[in-house]
Amino acid sequence: MSAVDKPGVKVLYIGGLGRSGSTLLDRMLGQLPGFFSAGEIRDLWQRGLRENALCGCGTPFRDCEVWQRVGKEAFGGWDRVDLDQVQSLARSVDRHGLFPLLMAPRAWPPFKRKLDRYAAVLAPLYRAIHEVEMGRIIIDSSKAPSTAFILRQVPGLDLRLIHLVRDSRGVAYSWTKKVVRPDMVDRRAEMHRYPPARMAVRWVTRNGMMELLGRLGIPEVRVGYENLVRAPRSELERILTSLGEPFEPRELDFISDGQVDLRPNHTVMGNPIRMDNGLVRLRLDEQWRTAMGRRQSGMVTLLTRPLLRRYGYQP
Repeated sequence: MSAVDKPGVKVLYIGGLGRSGSTLLDRMLGQLPGFFSAGEIRDLWQRGLRENALCGCGTPFRDCEVWQRVGKEAFGGWDRVDLDQVQSLARSVDRHGLFPLLMAPRAWPPFKRKLDRYAAVLAPLYRAIHEVEMGRIIIDSSKAPSTAFILRQVPGLDLRLIHLVRDSRGVAYSWTKKVVRPDMVDRRAEMHRYPPARMAVRWVTRNGMMELLGRLGIPEVRVGYENLVRAPRSELERILTSLGEPFEPRELDFISDGQVDLRPNHTVMGNPIRMDNGLVRLRLDEQWRTAMGRRQSGMVTLLTRPLLRRYGYQP
């Protein structure tokens, strides 16, 4: 079978805004037969190749056997990748500020040429993940809508979307907390922190972009973080049914009594839960209700009110 004749590689893209449970959802879906949890592929160049941070399996990225095989299959080895060039190319197209061009790349030919060049890098990467892991579906929890728009342009991909949402106040508060990255082996590093007002604006724009992707005809299902934690089994069933993915009920038996049994994984970047294995208790994080200041909570509510109502949250 020629490359042209090969069926499209199915990519299930979890999009929205960080601190909304994307890593948890990625890990849960990755327990299903034929699903491969890849984590945040968008950060593979920096977190994986540049920083050599830990893979979800606990091994430095460049030493992980799975990712070594992916690099060899895709590019003849990671050492064959011009990392400076690839990262420069990614930064020139994968930015939310370029949203109009991502919507209509042909409107500016120089941008379209850069986009095509980056797509030509991503195509063998996703194909190699599929070939190495023999996964029917690759789960990419990169979250950024800009990346999803780019994946629309990558030849050989069959893109599906999970639009993951969480109460804007929970998201905004979570981004103010100090969270230490467990994947750094040679130094202490914390995940980024941002003020609530900034995250409120991002919450509106990122969710709006994800909605637009669905309207462009890409198969999509919307999932609420709160529902996912409260009723994980029924939410996974709804996701699979909505996207037309067959499953056997017994394949969800890793979920029981408010906890999930997680196997080792090979995720690139994500929430610290990606390093956890075995029984993990699901706990709804609504700390913002008591810990977030009234002024900050009111400001976030005001900025996000229309979409809060749209997604079923009480302003």
